[in-house]
Amino acid sequence: MGGTPTTAKYTIYANIEIDGVVDKPDVIGAIFGQTEGLLGEDLDLRELQKSGRIGRIQVDMESKSGKSFGEAIIPSSLDRVETAIIAAAIETIDKVGPCAARVEIKKIEDVREEKRRKIIDRARDILIHWETEGAFEIKELSEEIMKSVRVHAIGKYGPDNLPCGPDVDKSDTVIVTEGRADVVNMLRHGYKNVIGMDGASVPDTIKELSKKKTIIAFVDGDRGGELILRELFQVADIDYVARAPPGKEVEDLTGKELAKYLRAKIPAEQYLLMVGEKKREHAPEAEAKAKQEAESAESDDKKAGE
Repeated sequence: MGGTPTTAKYTIYANIEIDGVVDKPDVIGAIFGQTEGLLGEDLDLRELQKSGRIGRIQVDMESKSGKSFGEAIIPSSLDRVETAIIAAAIETIDKVGPCAARVEIKKIEDVREEKRRKIIDRARDILIHWETEGAFEIKELSEEIMKSVRVHAIGKYGPDNLPCGPDVDKSDTVIVTEGRADVVNMLRHGYKNVIGMDGASVPDTIKELSKKKTIIAFVDGDRGGELILRELFQVADIDYVARAPPGKEVEDLTGKELAKYLRAKIPAEQYLLMVGEKKREHAPEAEAKAKQEAESAESDDKKAGE
C-alpha cells in the first residue's frame, strides 16, 4: 500500500517478533489495523499514506522454529513530534493475525542528517580535488599572464631599432642574443636586460653598447652561433660567452635551461683560448696602433739616413 510519493525527513526502524509463522502482508495489515482510530483522524496511518506524509511501509520477515522475526521500515515526512507519536503507536501492536507479537522501535533516523553527512563528505572530496587541480591551474594562469606582460614590455633600442628589454639602459650588464625570438623568450622568463642583434651581421648599436656595458653574448648551439661569435669578437668588446646546448636555440629554452646556461657562461678570453683564436682589437685602436708603429718606423729610417 502506498500513496503520493513523499520526501522522507525521518525513517522509523522497528524490530518485530511474532509467536508463529506469518507473511509480510499480515504484518502490514496489523500495523494499519491496530493503529486505526488510535490517534485520531489527523494521525491515521491510512490517511497519512494517502496524503504522502507517510511513505510505503517495507517489511522484511523470516521464520524459524515456529516463530517469525523481522523489521519494519516506515518513512515519514511528518515533524519530529508527530513521527515520534507514530513510532510509539506502532509499538502498541501486540498481535499479527492470531499470533502474539512484540514490536520495539530500534531507531528513528534523520534522513536529512544522513544526507548532510554525505554532502559534507562529498563536498570535502570535491574541495580537495578542486584545491589541488585549481591551484595548479591558477598558478599556470598567473604565469601565462606574467609572461604576456613581459612580452608586451619588448621595446626598441638605438638607431638600429633592435628588439630589447626595458632594462638595457639601466643595467650594467647586457645579454646580447641573435634575434627577436630569443629576446621574447628571455622576457617571458624575467630577463629584462636583453637585446637582440636582429640579423646576421653585428649592428653598430651593439658595437657602441659594448663600449659602455658588460656584454654577455648568448647564442644558439649551432654553426650559426659560432659564426656570430667570431664576428662579435672582431667588432665588439665581448666580456662573457654563453651558449645553448648543441642543436638548440635560445628561443626554445625553458626558464630553467636559460638560467643554467647563463650560469655556465665563461670569460671571453677563455672562450677564445678554447677555440684557438685571439681577440682582435677594436678597429679604432688597431688603426692608432698601426699609425704609431708607422711613425716609429719612419723616425728610425730618418735616423738611419742621417
